[in-house]
Amino acid sequence: MEFLNKIELRGVVGRADVNVVNGSHVCNFSVVTEYSTRDKEGNPVVDILWFNVSAWEGREQIGDVFQIQKGMWIEVTGRVRIRRYMTQENEERTVMDVVARRIKVLQREDDQMQPQRDY
Repeated sequence: MEFLNKIELRGVVGRADVNVVNGSHVCNFSVVTEYSTRDKEGNPVVDILWFNVSAWEGREQIGDVFQIQKGMWIEVTGRVRIRRYMTQENEERTVMDVVARRIKVLQREDDQMQPQRDY
């Protein structure tokens, strides 16, 4: 059996910025997702999660990282990466982000534009 580290996200792009790292363009952006359930009393509860994503130009099925803009509906497939670093105050921090492998910009008319509901 092989190991698997895969995540699929569908949501809206928050902030987006393009940088150059070691001669390659990388777009760092955030994606917000929603998941709706009901509480014990039957009231809707929406769980909103933000994910940080890195998309490297020329890798896999990413395409042009310059096209990613705030407000776009997007579908991202990639892997989860955990990074640890030390702050200036010598506190260890852990950050989870997503390294994109495939990005698809969705059209607003798609049926996929609804939050995931579990009720």
